[in-house]
Amino acid sequence: MNFHETETVQMIASAARDFAQQKIKPHLMEWDESQTFPVSVFREMGQLGLMGVLVPEQYGGAGLGYFEYSAIIQEIAKVCGSIGLSLAAHNSLCTNHILSFGNEAQKEKFLPKLATAEHIGAWGLTEPNTGSDAGNMKTTAVKDGDEWVLNGTKNWITHGISGNIAVVIARTGEPRQSGNATAFIVERGTPGFSGGKKENKLGMRASETAEMIFENCRIPDANRLGNVGDGFRQALAILDGGRISIAALGLGIAKGAYEAAVQYSKERQQFDKPIASFQAISFKLADMATEIAASEMLIQSACHLKNNKQPVTKIGAMAKYYASETAVKVSTEAVQIFGGYGYTKDFPVEKFYRDSKLCTIGEGTSEIQKMVIAREILK
Repeated sequence: MNFHETETVQMIASAARDFAQQKIKPHLMEWDESQTFPVSVFREMGQLGLMGVLVPEQYGGAGLGYFEYSAIIQEIAKVCGSIGLSLAAHNSLCTNHILSFGNEAQKEKFLPKLATAEHIGAWGLTEPNTGSDAGNMKTTAVKDGDEWVLNGTKNWITHGISGNIAVVIARTGEPRQSGNATAFIVERGTPGFSGGKKENKLGMRASETAEMIFENCRIPDANRLGNVGDGFRQALAILDGGRISIAALGLGIAKGAYEAAVQYSKERQQFDKPIASFQAISFKLADMATEIAASEMLIQSACHLKNNKQPVTKIGAMAKYYASETAVKVSTEAVQIFGGYGYTKDFPVEKFYRDSKLCTIGEGTSEIQKMVIAREILK
């Protein structure tokens, strides 16, 4: 396979890099400390086409593929994991679910405003007591004439309060039965739909994570995505693509931490020479660089398969698992290389360290990725 970086990918990456340096970097610690979700920044990214990367041009999107999408997330995450996470969730979950499973009327109604970030997207699968065990969800949707009545709570939802459009998977059958869930589009402002508790997180603090609450929330059958009972199957397909997003997010964080560590190790002097000249430090950098390169190849392989509409479950899970764990390892070593300075908020690596851990948890834990990989190789 030839993963030679095209001129388009280079151009898109450069635009995202410039945006991150100019619009995100000056404010990232302020947003992190205050847990501010900077909606205006996402509106600006929408104008650049970064919020509808995979959406065809006919619906107002950029009409690009997964190589470009991965490059964008990496460049943003190299500066701020929080903004990278929200960018990924908006594109690959809510927006991509409507793109992948919506009918023409739904696509024409919802995609243009999502692609420009006039509307921010949310996606609700996880519940307080059902994370990986999504087949046992408690949120229900009951048919009543031409409407569905939703009741329940979703949590750990990116943009659970600020999202204008939410794709919600609710149980429409008995617990643990096959085909017991259905996906719905719920618009902010619908009676009975509200945001709940906002989580106070270790990292990714400028990416809003909150509850979505449904209390006798009535939505029209026209907002149902696909057939009744197809919700969980749809969710698994969306998570296949989402794994590429989180892999790219982890890789971006790893690259940001690595580049900071390389620069610091060349500048920091001990015993009258740069600490990079000591084998203890140079070997750390060698390991970091190798793991980053391996992560990149897995992600590129997954992007190639996704672009060509080939099965991506195994490679996507491998990419997500390896790149996420690499983000944690590399950012940990970066803090070590910085020493005491790495433990302060005056230098960037402590934030990479805090942000990285989410990559091993969100959109399927590392343990779930191993289960997926094992199931695929043992078929």
